[in-house]
Amino acid sequence: MAKQKPVGALSKAAAKQELASLAKRIGAANEAYHVRDDPKIDDAEYDRLKARNAEIEARFPDLKRDDSPSEQVGAAPAEGFSKITHAMGMLSLANAFSEEDVVKFVEGIRRYLGMDEAEPLKFTAEPKVDGLSVSLRYEGGKLVQAATRGDGSVGEDVTANVREIGCIPQQARDAPKLLEVRGEVYMHHEDFEKLNKRQEKREAKTYANPRNAAAGSLRQLDAQITRERALRFFAHGWGELSAPLAKTQKEAMDRLEGMGFPVNAGASLCSGPEEMLESYARIAQGRGELGYDIDGVVYKVDDLDLQRRLGVRSTTPRWAIAHKLPAELAWTTLTDIEIQVGRTGALTPVARLAPVTVGGVVVKNATLHNEDYIAGRDSEGREIREGRDIRVGDRVQVLRAGDVIPKVADVDMKKRPKTAKPYKFPTKCPECGSKAVREEDDATRRCTNGFGCPAQQVERLRHFVSRAAFDIEGLGDKQVKQLHADGWIREPADIFDLERNYGGGGSEDGGDGQMDLLADSSGTLLSEREGWGEKSAKSLFQAIENKRKIPFGKLLFALGIRHVGEQASNLIARTYGSWEEFAREMHAAAKLEGPEWERLMDVDGVGKVMAESLVKTLESERESIDRLLKHLSVEDAARPAADTPIAGKTVVFTGTLERMTRAEAKARAEAMGAKVAGSVSPKTNLVVAGPGAGSKAKKAAELGIEVVEEEAWLEMIGGK
Repeated sequence: MAKQKPVGALSKAAAKQELASLAKRIGAANEAYHVRDDPKIDDAEYDRLKARNAEIEARFPDLKRDDSPSEQVGAAPAEGFSKITHAMGMLSLANAFSEEDVVKFVEGIRRYLGMDEAEPLKFTAEPKVDGLSVSLRYEGGKLVQAATRGDGSVGEDVTANVREIGCIPQQARDAPKLLEVRGEVYMHHEDFEKLNKRQEKREAKTYANPRNAAAGSLRQLDAQITRERALRFFAHGWGELSAPLAKTQKEAMDRLEGMGFPVNAGASLCSGPEEMLESYARIAQGRGELGYDIDGVVYKVDDLDLQRRLGVRSTTPRWAIAHKLPAELAWTTLTDIEIQVGRTGALTPVARLAPVTVGGVVVKNATLHNEDYIAGRDSEGREIREGRDIRVGDRVQVLRAGDVIPKVADVDMKKRPKTAKPYKFPTKCPECGSKAVREEDDATRRCTNGFGCPAQQVERLRHFVSRAAFDIEGLGDKQVKQLHADGWIREPADIFDLERNYGGGGSEDGGDGQMDLLADSSGTLLSEREGWGEKSAKSLFQAIENKRKIPFGKLLFALGIRHVGEQASNLIARTYGSWEEFAREMHAAAKLEGPEWERLMDVDGVGKVMAESLVKTLESERESIDRLLKHLSVEDAARPAADTPIAGKTVVFTGTLERMTRAEAKARAEAMGAKVAGSVSPKTNLVVAGPGAGSKAKKAAELGIEVVEEEAWLEMIGGK
């Protein structure tokens, strides 16, 4: 975790760098949770990262990235299922962590709608079930399609599996012609325990918790397996409809229940923050008696007309929020601290624990974040845990929020062994022995050996073949580690030489003057290795062959350059168009000056830290990248066409808008592809001026920028 300053003390450059780091970390967490059903950080840490990102974006709105976590929902759908595009996006929810957050949520809604305190405003409150989000589509009352949330836009087709969930009606009673019901698939604790016992007897995979079990059970390619798993469903909302269900959220849920859908009996109607918090306390107190997992309480504006007025942000509705429940704690012994080396050389400490059950899950490992955290300091250098450090042999408190890898939260000093010694964080890489250094304002120590470090080689190769990069089927983590340990692959280019070297096709010159540098002296073929056969080897070679043609953006992301994430890679690709032009300009920009450097720095979302990392890595690894490019055909990136009258324009609102609130106007403009700025500059394309417009309208006139009134603006965007 980077050493953090208060957001108010961040420079613009530092804010830009931190936003890039946050985008990468949160994106990786989303993929682990939503796609692999194998979370790597706990809910509290995830929420902290999201909150930090939102706080920085609020202070520096012009630095908001294309790959901002605030613009993302879930993660891309998993392979193995056909894909379904949602007619209406499946959104996530904003979070509240305190009573104050709930009060602010209600106040914000009143302010957005222009309501005073005297006007009635009701909310529903219901338990937030910790399961897998699905959407059920009914036509003529008949279930025709079911999909997971996926990335919010595209999900997995799980229709056959959903048909095996007994409480989901195949025919909805008195339903509209078109009805899309949304809710959570989950598993009861008793069914979860029975499943794991069956799995143990079969020597099959067991699950860490009911949420993972439900997700894994619904994502079976064999629907018969799903039938055996005792899955359940709660409806909590809807998507596309041919006719409205009701006038309020409560009435709509009652109607869904009448159609045969299970709805949560713990839901209630509230008249304001006080009653909402009473419902929260009631649900939290009864949490242990439910028989299934919940991780919060969801509040929704009850009036559906007001929901429509409030609309949505990019990924979350304005009319709903999730009030998170507190985490769970347990005590155990810290048996060891191990250091893992990541793709960018980061040395990450991991706590090895005496097994302990936390919230029904057996925990053996926990995160220790970084060397400062172990020493008893926070991200700003202040004492945490009253300065108590963490040592091997300590009795430690383990915090688990949700269903992910927990963290060590505290130490019981009374039970510290007399032999326990302060932990000395390594200054050399445990994998290759190279020097490990900490950069200024960075709490992470990194190996300086780059691609020469075996651990970094493996992690970068794993990243290279991952789903968001080259996505080579049959070449997963296990296979990458095996082939690397055997010396068969050291860099990405070696993957495309596997068939030539180990497929039985004989030894030929690879085109770069190197004759089978990775050839196994024993002459062993891949098909002859343990765990492989002729069919699996042939399938892998074909999968690799299928990836010789790759889009520019995917190639750049696959290289695993520090600070350069998936969205940044695609943005850079769209800016430069072709790999040839990009590579030429990056070579010229290596001096960190000149027109090519300035052009890179002008790319929206690219800051100095990312730009330096990009050009330095491309220069230092040019030979390796050139060897890779000899195997590939890189597709040029297409620039997206504007499809709205204001797409790509910078708009400023000034004065008092009479037909909609300023927040509504801003949201509408951004939804149509415009950028909304707070001040007028030469980059401004349009100023929308209401009564009372002052200096901004005057400045726009001086700069020759078009100024329109609200009526003209509404006509321009086709809204009323």
